[in-house]
This record gives sequence, structure tokens and C-alpha cells, in this order.
Amino acid sequence: MLSTLFNAVREKDIRKKLGWTLLILFVYRIGIHITVPGVNPSALTSMSNSGLMNILNIFSGGGLMNFSLFAMGVSPYVTAQIVVQLLQLDIVPRFVEWSKQGEVGRRKLNNATRWMTIIFAFLQSIGITAGFNSLSAYGLVKQTNDVTSFLMIGSVMTIGTFFAVWLGEMITEKGLGNGVSMIIFAGIISQAPSGFYDLIKENILQADSNQIVTGWVFMAVLVAAIILVVGITTWFYEATRRLQIQYTRSASTYGSEAYLPLRLNVSGVIPVIFASSFISTPQTILFAFQNKYGDAQWFQVLKQVFSLQTATGAIFYTFLIIVFTYFYAFVQVNPEKLAENLQKQGAYIIDVRPGIETQKFITSMLLHLSFVGALFLGFVALVPLVASDVWGLNEKIGLGGTSLLITIGVTLDLIRQIDGLMQKKNYVGFIR
Repeated sequence: MLSTLFNAVREKDIRKKLGWTLLILFVYRIGIHITVPGVNPSALTSMSNSGLMNILNIFSGGGLMNFSLFAMGVSPYVTAQIVVQLLQLDIVPRFVEWSKQGEVGRRKLNNATRWMTIIFAFLQSIGITAGFNSLSAYGLVKQTNDVTSFLMIGSVMTIGTFFAVWLGEMITEKGLGNGVSMIIFAGIISQAPSGFYDLIKENILQADSNQIVTGWVFMAVLVAAIILVVGITTWFYEATRRLQIQYTRSASTYGSEAYLPLRLNVSGVIPVIFASSFISTPQTILFAFQNKYGDAQWFQVLKQVFSLQTATGAIFYTFLIIVFTYFYAFVQVNPEKLAENLQKQGAYIIDVRPGIETQKFITSMLLHLSFVGALFLGFVALVPLVASDVWGLNEKIGLGGTSLLITIGVTLDLIRQIDGLMQKKNYVGFIR
């Protein structure tokens, strides 16, 4: 991995892409520290360890603690992506038609996603502002009784979210990696040192003299667990099922044999990001109505379901990861199109007939692979949440599994892209 990065830095084109990526992430980090006008972010200090605060900080890179322009990060955009992709499943005929129009249809779907992002961002910003304002004893918003203040704050935060999404698109276009994932990744990395220091301070520096040894043991076990999880997760992300393909045409054109690689985790890190965003959006909406319906039974049930600090919420979160793993696996690998493309190329999977039989075989293979992948992702995300709830650990540890999955997944995707660019460079040089 390190050799790939060192070799990549020597290439001018890759250095340029890396420079663009770092510059855009630097601009985003500046916006994290620009507070929205009309609020007092110090009022949120007492809620720094709340479940919603922590999960939104994953998407914003700590922007919510400052109540900054990027307080919501790219969470509304991820939610909009989920909705648009679901609407393509024979729910809205126009969206289904666009999904079949190639590049033109993709642009139309992207525009629909952007409009939904604006709507979700505005609603979510109002919900966050009203909810945290009430929980902080009305100390967040300086002019609580002025509706215009809430509308102004919501508008500014919506613009900030849209600008963050635009920055992500610039990374995708001119930089390295998927822009939205890179922004989330940078946010997690930026919070890692302070989060680790908080754990050291809580378990060692501020511990009683007779608990220091226990604190050191806890930190050693935690570091060992992180190293173990990183190693296993990396292996899991890289595990591949290779399907042997035979070409019916001349070997001089295609070669006699090839392989169709299907990763064990076809969906990558997307299910974790989708599930985190999906569970945070209802939380912010519930926040806005906490004062009015806080004692209602239905409100308490929903609050339990959409909170990662409860057993019900943790199980529901794991269920979402499993569902999105299956869903995105078939978005990434469309069995019908894949079978059709193989047939057009004069290729077939060994011992499988071309056409409908190939489609059924790939569908069955995806279901089996996604089953293992979904269980693994759900397990890594669920165990820290359960441990945090059972032993009363720091809330940041509960979301540590989610953060690790996102960090490792984005890092591996970035390395694959760099490796692909390096191979393309060498291939072009050989042809010349």
C-alpha cells in the first residue's frame, strides 16, 4: 500500500489530482469553523456526547459542535440519494425511464437528487436548530421568539450543505476518490486524535490512583481490538469470488480464458453510510417536535427506534445496514445487464448457459455473497454499540465500528483508484 502511494506521488497527473483533493478538503475544513450567524454554539457543550450529535459529527467532521456552515455535512445528500435510488425501483415511472437513458438520464437523476438535497437539508436544519435549542434550555438561538431567525439559520445551513456537496463533486471530477465519501472520511480522520485523547484523559489522566492500571489495560485492549478489526475488515473488503469465463471467439482477440471478479462485499462502504444517514434524518425531525409531543407514547417509541443509544435503535441500525448491503449490491452489479453484456461479447461463465441462466446464476451468487457481507458489516457496527451500552463506555466508542468501516472502505477504494491510474499510465507508456 505504501509503495503504491510513493510511486503515485511521482506521477504528475496523480500529484495534480491529489493536490486538488487536499485543497478542496482544506476549504471544507475552513468552513467547519465558520459559525452560523445568530447562534451560540457554546450552548451545545453539555450535549457533546449525545447520540445524534456524534452520528452527525461523522458526516460533518465536527461541524455540528461549532454549529457551522457545514453542521449537517453531506447527510441530506446521502438521504436524497437513497430516496432517488429507491424511486427507480418501478415506483416512479419517470425515474425508471431516466435510469435507462444512459448519461442523459444520469444527469436528470443527479438534478433530482440535488433538489431533494435542498429540501432535506432545510427541513433537517430547522429540526436540528429547534431541537438543540430546546435541549440547551433555549440558549442556542439568540432570538428564540423570532421565526425569521430560524428561517435564516436554516437557509444558511442549507446553502452550506449544498456547497459541501459541490465540493464533493469537484473531488470526484478533478481529484481522487468519491467526493462525498472523501469528505466523510476526512471528517472522521480529523476527529480521531481528539477522540483518542479524550479516552486517554477519561481513563488515565483523570482516573483515581487505584484505577490507572485498569485504564492502561483498557486502552491497550482497545488499541489491540482496533488493529485486529482493521486487519480482518481489510481482508474482508479485499476478498473476491472469481468466476471463470470462456470466450467463444478467437483467442487472438480476447484470450481463451478470463475471470469475472465479484467481491465478497460488493457494496463496499456505501451501506454503512446510507444506514447512518437514514437513521439520523428521523432523529432530527423528532427533535423539532420534542417539546410538543415529547410525552406521547408514539413519540417515545420512535425515539427508541431511531436512537443508537438504545438496544432497539442499535438493532434497527444493523438491520438497515443489512438491507442496504443487499440493495446496493444489485445496484452495483445488475445481473440482467451483466448477462446481456457477456452474451454480446461472446463470453459465458463456465458450466452456465448464456442468457437467462447466467442472469439467475449471478443473482444467486450476489445473494450468497451479500448474506456474508451484510452479516459482517452489521456485526462490526453492532458490537461497539452493544459494548458501549452494556459497560457504559464513551459514546464515541459506540460509533467506532461505523467510523472504522467507513475509513477502511474509503481508503481501500482510494488505493484501488490510484493503482488503476498507475496501471493505465504504464499501459499507455508501453503502447507508445
